[in-house]
Amino acid sequence: MNFFARFITSTGKAAGTVAFPPHPADLPFSADLATTTSHQPARPVWLWSLVVSLWLASVGNLALWKAISQAEGLSSAQQWVLGASLGLAIACACWALLTLVSWGRAAKPVMAALCWISAFAACFMLNYGIAIDASMLTNVLQTDVKEAADLLHWSLFVTVGAIAIPPTWWIWRQTLPRHHGWRPVLQQLGMVLLAVLAMVVVVMAGFRPISSAMRNHTNLRYMMNPLSTVYAAGNLVAQQIHHRDTTLYPIGEDAKLGASYAGQTTFPIYALVVGETGRAGNFAVNGYDRPTTPLLSARDDLAVATNAWSCGTSTAVSVPCMFSHLGRSSQNSDKSYENLLDVLQRAGLAVLWVENQSGCKGVCTRVHNANTESDLPAAARKALCQDGECVDMALLEGLDERINALPAEQRAKGVVLVLHQMGSHGPAYFKRSLGEDKRFSPECNNVNLQSCDRASLVNAYDNSVVATDRMLGGLIGWLASKGQRQPTAMMYVADHGESLGENNLYLHGLPYSVAPDVQKHVPWITWLSPAMQQRMGMRTTCLQQAVATARISHDNLFHSMLGLTDVQTALHQPDLDIFASCKGRSAPPATVAHLASASAPASVATAQPVHGAAARKRG
Repeated sequence: MNFFARFITSTGKAAGTVAFPPHPADLPFSADLATTTSHQPARPVWLWSLVVSLWLASVGNLALWKAISQAEGLSSAQQWVLGASLGLAIACACWALLTLVSWGRAAKPVMAALCWISAFAACFMLNYGIAIDASMLTNVLQTDVKEAADLLHWSLFVTVGAIAIPPTWWIWRQTLPRHHGWRPVLQQLGMVLLAVLAMVVVVMAGFRPISSAMRNHTNLRYMMNPLSTVYAAGNLVAQQIHHRDTTLYPIGEDAKLGASYAGQTTFPIYALVVGETGRAGNFAVNGYDRPTTPLLSARDDLAVATNAWSCGTSTAVSVPCMFSHLGRSSQNSDKSYENLLDVLQRAGLAVLWVENQSGCKGVCTRVHNANTESDLPAAARKALCQDGECVDMALLEGLDERINALPAEQRAKGVVLVLHQMGSHGPAYFKRSLGEDKRFSPECNNVNLQSCDRASLVNAYDNSVVATDRMLGGLIGWLASKGQRQPTAMMYVADHGESLGENNLYLHGLPYSVAPDVQKHVPWITWLSPAMQQRMGMRTTCLQQAVATARISHDNLFHSMLGLTDVQTALHQPDLDIFASCKGRSAPPATVAHLASASAPASVATAQPVHGAAARKRG
């Protein structure tokens, strides 16, 4: 009884005047259980927002301050003025945002959530130099468990914790004020208006340094944390609302096989390799001074496009773009269309997509699919896969069996084989090559790339290119082994490039307008068997000259594949077809000598690099 008496007294009412059970409003924990653990006075939410905003604008923007300190063309005084102007503007914007969205019991979780989001964004910007926009958020949403695991490192948790834990602890210690009537609501909305006005004043006062920096250093606009993340999220939502039309519009309904299929005695095989994270400048066949492509460099029958460019800087953007008839303009389309694979299949060809990565981004949903991780025999999986991830040589396992399982009627006309690589996917470059392909050492074996010196980082990346070379060399050998009558072809195109520490940038995914060339310049390699050249009426030497230095891009892929496969449709644009200018030229005779040299995979596997000779022959 004494307990109840003390309890009632603590509520501020006499025991004889309080009914049992007490009214919920009389309980000390009625507003929020968390508030009873704190002896802090109840402060208005707008004041919380101001304190948290100052923390986010300062500590949460370490990556921005680092970028400003390293920006070229800015004196020390200009850096301080720019930093102060941006810092105050970011603080005011965060204050307005947090005050606007933090109401009642939602205030604590909303503020804490933004602190943690800001901490993760700051960590990745600090470690990899990435920027936050809608396409980067799309990459995050589409990242699978394996890719996410490669990004986890103890330093990430330390950095995130250092940025997010202090403000979260402070927020959770605050006591929620009790609101009565409209006065607190109007007061909070008034503070939102005050914050916006303060931001306008700061921006106008510092307009000259801010506008100059945004114009000359456009990457800074994507590094204002957490505003860039909030804006990107809003932009992504707006895109989804804008693209509400979920209808899949057919294309190439007039597609049919061309004259080359008439009377054929054996079906052609067209292998398209969708590379991952390929830097054109790190491929020896493109002129790199390290022997990263010993098998490919030993050949003189490759057409290497040294001036090829991607239509995006991430897989989520580039892969759908590569297979779209609209090319890069597809990113601005309000409608969803079928893609190249649908057109090839509609024309009558058998299409098979073999996956060794995180998915085809919707491109392969209507064609036959296989996956290296789930479809490999036990022995091959043990040799080529670790922790649920396979090296790219696994793509070549059981190809004959996979092709034989395709519908016989389509297979008899021709097979389009699409192999989606793991390639040089970072940051765990060291996982992309096996011992026999690790030609360069020491190798960075840390996903925290800034902890590695650049030489070891480049070694790890270059070893992944050696692994790609082995895979492509093996694929050409397999295609050539089909014999003198079966026409075969291989085209390799990477989806985007990669930054390896240049200007403190790592990985990929920067907005296209500010991304460095190394994230957009990609390798593009084509091989045609003599039988395929005969079928197409063209010589590889002509193609070598046509693409050697000509600027091409992913916009060319759709139309070049139509030209290669001889699929007739009104969609085909010859001016974007890299084969068009060489078709109808005299083709090499399909002699036994030619075919014998092309059908010896053993010679490919044992060939040594002869970069200079190969380059001279290609020229």
